[in-house]
Amino acid sequence: MAITKIQSPFGPHRFQEIITLTRKRNGVKKVSVKLSTTNVKKANLFAARKERIKIPNYSDAENSNYHISQFFSHPSGIEAILNLKALQSYQSLDSNLYRCILPQIKLLNFEVAPVIDLQVTSTAQECLVEMISCKFEGSDAVERQNERFSASMQNNLKWETVASEQFLDVDVRLDLVLEIYTQPFAMLPPSTVEGPGNIMMQALVDQLVPLLLQQLVQDYEEWVSQQRKSKSKSKILH
Repeated sequence: MAITKIQSPFGPHRFQEIITLTRKRNGVKKVSVKLSTTNVKKANLFAARKERIKIPNYSDAENSNYHISQFFSHPSGIEAILNLKALQSYQSLDSNLYRCILPQIKLLNFEVAPVIDLQVTSTAQECLVEMISCKFEGSDAVERQNERFSASMQNNLKWETVASEQFLDVDVRLDLVLEIYTQPFAMLPPSTVEGPGNIMMQALVDQLVPLLLQQLVQDYEEWVSQQRKSKSKSKILH
């Protein structure tokens, strides 16, 4: 038996063909081909954005302070951070862990439902949102793609008071690793995917972060209004 290794014409990073020949006196009896995919190409994509906005400093005649830290520790604040209005549904998995199911989207001929697990940690100084996992639900073909990518996301919200004015800072970072396995991209260096991929991801983050901040400020204002109404109603009843 002789074992011959032949480099694939698509390059060493795609696969190697290992051909095993079993010979008899009168020639070749059997030929088997085994593909090894140990050297899979991966594209590393990245996008980030930092932004600061001024937020209202709410107080009333009795100097009741509805600080934004109280908002982010309240269920209404958690729902605002999760952007509940954009979700199909969500559920609490733990005290600060949430599973968010986004509406189905059509991708080519498939229907895909992204499912994201987010951990929300809130303190008196900041609120940190971390993506613990991300996967797609749908057909078997769609769910098999979960093995070909990984993603991580951090959204760090901080607030501070400067000269009696309140500010909210947001720092968003998104990382994505994709396995390159389709032709002709598998024949090319990862940079051919990373270049346009990074541009697309950065454009998406640049569009979404300002919208997120705008929505958070609006939800914060509504929460303060509800707290004041509840307080006034309580006074009337007593």
